[in-house]
Amino acid sequence: MSRKYFLSLALLTGTTSAAETAVISPTTGLLQIFLGLIAVLTLMAIAAWLFKKMGPVSGGNKLPIKIIGGVSVGNRERIMVVEIADQWIVLGVTANQINTLSTMPKQEKLVAESAPMPQENHFSSWLKRTLDKRSESP
Repeated sequence: MSRKYFLSLALLTGTTSAAETAVISPTTGLLQIFLGLIAVLTLMAIAAWLFKKMGPVSGGNKLPIKIIGGVSVGNRERIMVVEIADQWIVLGVTANQINTLSTMPKQEKLVAESAPMPQENHFSSWLKRTLDKRSESP
């Protein structure tokens, strides 16, 4: 019995002395830190991708609500047209409340006419003119 005790004691002291003599070089330490950082960033990217794929988690009823348009009538007041199913609802929106102003059936003709026309970007045209002027000047 004492022989087993001494044998296990010798094995334990041998492993601890081997662990004490092992020295980690600075390069190995930096490599371990770098690999750990890469692993954490990879896990974060995978989690972000999964959350994006799953989409927002919301319970309850999901109504097909679509904002048709709106106009600002004051500093903090707007009139909005919202489509729910086949009905348009005209809403008055303020900082404190939302009121229903009117309801009407869906207007297909108005949606087709009010399709956004491609507008020229004013900044891009100004930048193009300025660059053209500078290239012409010596």
